[in-house]
Amino acid sequence: MESTDKTKVLNLLKTSRGQIEGIIKMVEDDRYCVDISKQILSVQAQLKKVNLQIIDQHIKHCVKAAFLEGSGDEKVNEIIELLDKYIK
Repeated sequence: MESTDKTKVLNLLKTSRGQIEGIIKMVEDDRYCVDISKQILSVQAQLKKVNLQIIDQHIKHCVKAAFLEGSGDEKVNEIIELLDKYIK
């Protein structure tokens, strides 16, 4: 993964971590359930965005390299399995 992409991914993950810590505090403080749920949805969206970036980088670099080396079918199967889990 390129350093700029890695930095973006790390920043998004750190933001998600901060949001999760905030959610924990909200639960500990007995905050309004709907507000907690909204924050959880926000973190889920953030993690989905990060996951898509990681998958994008994997396809552009690892899968591409595997095809050049003649082992692309294995990587395609990994992506199909991953997408199957992602869709569920």
